[in-house]
Amino acid sequence: MSDEHTAAAELPPHARANAARLRDLAALFLKLGTISFGGPAAHTALMEAEVVRKRQWLTRQQFLDMLGAANLIPGPTSTEIAINVGFVRAGWAGLCVAGASFILPAALITGAFAWAYVRFGALTQAVSVLGGIKAAVIAVIAIAIWRLGKTAVKDVGLAVLGGLSLAAFFLGMNPIAILFGGGLVGMLARRAASFRAAGALLASPLLPWRAFTVSAAGGTWVPWVRSFGAVAVASAAAAAARPSVYRIGLFFLNVGAVLYGGGYVLLAFLEQGLVQQHAWLTHQQLLDAVAIGQFTPGPVLSTATFIGYILGGVPGAAVATVAIFLPSFFYVALLAPVLFRLRQSAWMAAFLDSVNVCAVALMGGVTFRLAADALRGWQAWGIAVVSLAVLLRWKVSPAWVVLGGGVAGLVVAAFR
Repeated sequence: MSDEHTAAAELPPHARANAARLRDLAALFLKLGTISFGGPAAHTALMEAEVVRKRQWLTRQQFLDMLGAANLIPGPTSTEIAINVGFVRAGWAGLCVAGASFILPAALITGAFAWAYVRFGALTQAVSVLGGIKAAVIAVIAIAIWRLGKTAVKDVGLAVLGGLSLAAFFLGMNPIAILFGGGLVGMLARRAASFRAAGALLASPLLPWRAFTVSAAGGTWVPWVRSFGAVAVASAAAAAARPSVYRIGLFFLNVGAVLYGGGYVLLAFLEQGLVQQHAWLTHQQLLDAVAIGQFTPGPVLSTATFIGYILGGVPGAAVATVAIFLPSFFYVALLAPVLFRLRQSAWMAAFLDSVNVCAVALMGGVTFRLAADALRGWQAWGIAVVSLAVLLRWKVSPAWVVLGGGVAGLVVAAFR
């Protein structure tokens, strides 16, 4: 018997069981982090199949509660579900093991792509492949905006708030201010409408209950959005200046701490901060990073690894990855006991409805800007339109569509 097996046998039964659970968590989430293409919805489906149906670590209701809780806090939803599963399965150690195991494969794969991008990005073949990938990514994001928008825009008031948020984005307002300001204004407006409707109900007992619910859901909205100031436009020459590893870490820590709406909303934060405000990247580089983040498995937020490598090499990639995911571990650890009760709050429900519609508006704004760089020439438009048609017609993983875009870009370049 090996020393490792001897040491394991000497552990108390409880410790041996916990060690086995940690090994199972590591094996499962390393596998999921390696094969989970298709974005947060696909990740969540894979996790449900593994931990509920196959392994029966959780009941379906427990899993749904985790999904609801993850949507209440900032950060990547699927990653926070993985962290929460680890905590329920094996305590604090499980929390760390499950989260790190799910993130690690995506970070390593994205880091390898970043190295290849820096090393070979200037080659004609690489440029052609990335051109096709970027056109397909625009289609993928457009579909996500459409589907999320249908769910987020529940009434006219939310539609108005979304339009004002989009206008604020184009005026240069900080995405964080848009999300939290819109959430606060929306929450107050919706609750004020509810109180007015409740007063009308008390004054007229014969008023139908349906009228009350409609009034509460679609009350008067008077949010006022104002730009905090014009944001300087980045130039390609300015992007040559590279920040320190400390500044890279601080930027991504701030993003990870306030990022509502998942990986797609990340685009708005990155475009506003890295391109418009700091001028560390060009639109072209950002779109390349987004394309790689879409193409690789695991959390979409591994885009931070790619950007970190471009800005600061291996240290920059490591710091950016840790910084953007670190807040999620703290949120799950600190807020899980109360999150399930918060879901029952009408105030929190109104806040989240408002934040969600602001997030969709940000996604629309940044996609418009990125499309201006990605869709140049009829070939790029053709790839984008075909990708859009495929996504609308068939239930195809976005990862395959992005891969097909890359192949199409290479083929178009060969015939050019």
